[in-house]
Amino acid sequence: QARSHRFFPQFPIQGFLSIQIIQHRSIPMSLPSHVRLVEVGPRDGLQNEAQPISVADKVRLVDALTAAGVSYIEVGSFVSPKWVPQMAGSAEVFAQIQRKPGVTYAALAPNLRGFEDAVAAGVKEVAVFAAASEAFSQRNINCSISESLARFVPIMEAAKQHGVSVRGYVSCVLGCPYEGNVAPEQVALVARELYAMGCYEVSLGDTIGTGTAGATRKLIEVVAADVPREKLAGHFHDTYGQAMANIYASLLEGVSVFDSSIAGLGGCPYAKGASGNVATEDVVYLLNGLGIDSGIDLEALIVAGQHISTVLGRASGSRVARARSAQ
Repeated sequence: QARSHRFFPQFPIQGFLSIQIIQHRSIPMSLPSHVRLVEVGPRDGLQNEAQPISVADKVRLVDALTAAGVSYIEVGSFVSPKWVPQMAGSAEVFAQIQRKPGVTYAALAPNLRGFEDAVAAGVKEVAVFAAASEAFSQRNINCSISESLARFVPIMEAAKQHGVSVRGYVSCVLGCPYEGNVAPEQVALVARELYAMGCYEVSLGDTIGTGTAGATRKLIEVVAADVPREKLAGHFHDTYGQAMANIYASLLEGVSVFDSSIAGLGGCPYAKGASGNVATEDVVYLLNGLGIDSGIDLEALIVAGQHISTVLGRASGSRVARARSAQ
């Protein structure tokens, strides 16, 4: 059954958005045989660090992740260094990394200027992000949800011209630091807009890490009425220790793409108390235990995580890495 596309009341209607989206309500009966992990540590992880991180250390991290078999790495972000100092030098990082065929090296490009800089650096895939919470959108990027979506229209048009793929993020899908609970239907509205614009995949982010397995399954069920499950990804923070449970719940719902961060790096500067993303090492350990292939060498991954943790002067945020180092 097809559902007519609906827009936010104040969002300017664009012709290419007037499409029909097929509802997908079937619940998978088995776990996937393969999962793709989107490594966000070099971008989402390092951008929240207080200390300066050299281009050389960033390049070393990306190359180590490539060597470990990671097939998708978010390398950097093309934003003003004034707002995100740690992402300065992203063009230099892209110029120096050892690119391997079959691996996606992506970047965040929140506006047209950032997109143009990314293309100039040889980036073939970019990410854009919107929030499911109006309050978070205002605090994070100083505009409403509708205004943020409107900013993506020229990016999508330029991406089509340059043959660049675009991935979408929705933040605060299971809770907001300012509004509290966020209705799954509101998340579905934002995810639907991003998918309709041309984002080939939409990542659902539990920015403050308050989600539970039950809420996660309900969220995916609602969003999947407008965006097919095979086009959804999960992005879970571990603030309340629920990230792994939420990933398993998502697997049961047919989601087979997850964002994770080496050594559990990251957080959210606009969400007080939010811990880092779920550690890539821990997710790979879970997948290995379930017999699900990720194509990633866990031991090589642990070494990469330990190295960047040493650079940052602290212990790894990965429980698996800490357990292995204690043996």
